[in-house]
Amino acid sequence: MPAAYSDDLRDKVLAAVDRGEKKSHVSRMFNISRNTLDLWLKRRDATGSASPVRGYHRGPDPKVNDLEAFRAFANAHGHLTQQQMADLWPEPITDVTVGKALRRIGFTRKKRHMGTAIAMRPSAEPF
Repeated sequence: MPAAYSDDLRDKVLAAVDRGEKKSHVSRMFNISRNTLDLWLKRRDATGSASPVRGYHRGPDPKVNDLEAFRAFANAHGHLTQQQMADLWPEPITDVTVGKALRRIGFTRKKRHMGTAIAMRPSAEPF
């Protein structure tokens, strides 16, 4: 997805239109499409600003919204499999959803930070 035009450029373009210059001339001068200029004018009229929309969420909302409640649930039922946790959750969810929620809260079943291959290396000195 291409990056949005900067707020500074948008302000300069709209200031040129406000000075009375023709829209087609302004769009060629700033190398933007006429449709983009019309959309910026329409957004400025509707919201008072031509700034791009920021901070919107793409895609579906997560099924587990209350992460604090899920964190407490995971601490209490962390010994179960993800399918068993999904069966115990008050709303109908799948084991995949439980796995995604566990990743979101940073819950892991791994108890050691070093792998077993490093921990089981033979010592250099004999007993």
